[in-house]
Amino acid sequence: MAITRPLSGEPLPLDLLDTVWMSNGAPFDMFGVPGALRDWLDGHDLPADAPEAEVREHLTEARESIRAVLQREEGGEARLNAVLAHGTRRLQLFEGRPAAVDEVDDPARLPGWRCAVEFLDLFERKADRIRKCANHECILWYLDTTRNGSRRWHSMETCGNRAKAVRYHQRHA
Repeated sequence: MAITRPLSGEPLPLDLLDTVWMSNGAPFDMFGVPGALRDWLDGHDLPADAPEAEVREHLTEARESIRAVLQREEGGEARLNAVLAHGTRRLQLFEGRPAAVDEVDDPARLPGWRCAVEFLDLFERKADRIRKCANHECILWYLDTTRNGSRRWHSMETCGNRAKAVRYHQRHA
């Protein structure tokens, strides 16, 4: 079953957040659909050398810790640090070229750990451009790549048009 996501193609940690979206008024987690987790991992060249249930558990833990940091929840940093504590990145020279070797204490943790590491890099470089959709009913996150940083919705075609329609009806009511 192919899943049509409302938003994809964001940097890895935000794309992880966007594996949950609102559908018919309730959160929908695509990782609950058979095969979707494997497709997502393959689409990001992330290994899954462990039982799928364990990978899903640790990836969900990483996703929720990233969300907690972005929403400035109490304990969010501690949750993210707990995910990061399960691995390390060693730099080395391999065949004359610099290489990074990721080591985790459990192979099931590697995809979530990499998402957390990439989140730290993105957060350090572009924290002011990581945004949640301005539609209060939407839970999607995106990286604002507009020149002036004025993007407000994850998609103008969906949430942006809804907001414009609501404002129009309020003005003409």
